[in-house]
This record gives sequence, C-alpha cells and structure tokens, in this order.
Amino acid sequence: MLSVKMAELINTMKEGVTLDSELLAKAVVRLIKRGIFERFTKTGTLSEKDQEFCDSIDWYPVDELEQREEYAEKLKGIAEGEHLPMTTDRLDKLMRIK
Repeated sequence: MLSVKMAELINTMKEGVTLDSELLAKAVVRLIKRGIFERFTKTGTLSEKDQEFCDSIDWYPVDELEQREEYAEKLKGIAEGEHLPMTTDRLDKLMRIK
C-alpha cells in the first residue's frame, strides 16, 4: 500500500507540484515515532536503531504513555514535603564524586 502511495507522490512531483519539505519531514517523523511507539508497547524495549532515533530528537515512547495515578500522587507527596537547597558540592558528595 505504501509503495503505491509513494509512486503516486513521485508522479505528482514529476507534474510540477512542489511539496513543503518541512511539512513532509514532520509527517515522516510522526510515522517513525508511531512505529517506535507500537514496537515499544509490544516489547517494552527499544532497538539500538530506535534508541538512536529517539536520542536524536529527544523523544521517548515512554513520554506518550498514560501517567499512572499512583505515581502522580507519589510525586505530589514529594513536592509537598520538605526540601533542602542543593548545591553542586552537596550533590557531588551525595553521588560520591568528590
């Protein structure tokens, strides 16, 4: 089916119709993201190639998953709790970098 559409697109382009390259690029990215998301929901993992693509556009299929209510409540509890100011020195110490 896709090859028929591509053939039609190529024939249309030969007839002098121009395409907006930015619009076309966005459509291609959306299709790639949809494919990655579908594979991710089935397997729970990303292939190396999919991971590279996700890294290149700073997008990950987990971003598209519905937020679980229990996690949202946990985050609200953390946000409402006590917080200490964080400095780079304190962070380095916590991470045992220095």
